[in-house]
Amino acid sequence: MSDKLLSTLESLLSKAKKAGAEAADAVVVEGTSLSVAFRLGQPEKVERSEGGDIGLRVFIGKRQAIVSSADRSEGALSELAERAVAMAREVPEDPYCGLADPAQIAKSLPKLDSCDPAELSAPTLVDWARRAEDAARAVQGVTNSEGAEASWGKSRVALAASNGFSHSYEVSSSSVSASVLAGGSDGMERDYDYSSAVYAADLRTPEDIGRSAGERTVRRLNARKMPTGKLPVVFDPRVSGGLLGHLAGAINGSSIARGTSFLKDKLGQQIFPKGFNVIDDPHRQRGLRSKPCDGEGIANKRRAFIEDGVLTGWTLDLRSARQLGLESTGHAARGTGGPPSPSITNFYLEPGAVSPAELIADIKEGFYVVELIGMGVNGVTGDYSRGAAGYWIENGQITFPVNEMTVASNLKDIFLNLTAADDLVFRTGVDAPTLRIEGMTIAGA
Repeated sequence: MSDKLLSTLESLLSKAKKAGAEAADAVVVEGTSLSVAFRLGQPEKVERSEGGDIGLRVFIGKRQAIVSSADRSEGALSELAERAVAMAREVPEDPYCGLADPAQIAKSLPKLDSCDPAELSAPTLVDWARRAEDAARAVQGVTNSEGAEASWGKSRVALAASNGFSHSYEVSSSSVSASVLAGGSDGMERDYDYSSAVYAADLRTPEDIGRSAGERTVRRLNARKMPTGKLPVVFDPRVSGGLLGHLAGAINGSSIARGTSFLKDKLGQQIFPKGFNVIDDPHRQRGLRSKPCDGEGIANKRRAFIEDGVLTGWTLDLRSARQLGLESTGHAARGTGGPPSPSITNFYLEPGAVSPAELIADIKEGFYVVELIGMGVNGVTGDYSRGAAGYWIENGQITFPVNEMTVASNLKDIFLNLTAADDLVFRTGVDAPTLRIEGMTIAGA
């Protein structure tokens, strides 16, 4: 199958050159997915999809155009190439566009354990969803269910370019989730749990996921609002990765080149406490975002973007690197319908040295956050303000639930005032352990 995909791409590149392109690259993405939902003891959906798209990017001088199609017949590919070249002749010049030089492309690529050879069946996924929902509904206090879902998917990616690069790889993923409600007319709460992994064997059991979802939901009943103040805030691992997501946006080469990042002038400076390291590792075995090279055929590798608290660099594709007078870091990502752009892979904050219990032990009064609401984050200034729900901390213990709160600060202050626990788990591809932030503003009643 991989040989066939690469052969199709080589044929398309040949057609593009024949139509007048000076250089070109092409990518094809094929995918198969299966998902099921189970609610209130009954199957609610079973969906399967199979499909693929092919994308072509052509260059004439410093002009580029991109076209894509789901039709890979010979006639359609010829039309695709001709249309792309015609478009490229009409668009404005982009001084930073272009393929990698042959000397820049990856010569050898690592083998990553990124694809589970087993294909999950619909009956298996239905059984997992049923077991997860049954376990969630069995928790005392759960009164309704939003359902449980299970899914499996596999994708094949192939990339070829006129500079000589040609490679393909496969990735897979599986997941199970459950979401339930508790309470009644005097107040209802909802919560969830999930597990996702490259290999189905690495998932938590459906019963564990369902039971956890139910217990989380019931625990949030009878929530209160608390007074406004400046207090320590602790982010549960379910939400702490979001802070890393904001960091990833701020060190994105495109944002730096445009001057729209609050970290644009912070390269080489201390922006986290000493001892903190933030890693991007595209070669992590069974990593949810692992890939052997970037979307432009550039070699990628494990990098520390925060090392001992110091910001060491930007995530760069070829275009943003050229704008900044730097070299690509191998972070180009692309689909079939648009140009490459910088993107992280398996991005995580290394764990600290204390347990979550030790992290909060000296907090006389504070807020433990398990859910964040809204997108009140300004990537230009770093201002941060989001709705939040969770639990109150009193005398080093997590106590009663609270909701309808707001937590606010600036990301530069948040990053400098972090303490990390030792409970890092790779859940989503952007992951952090439990994090404590000093002196955030909490607003409630």
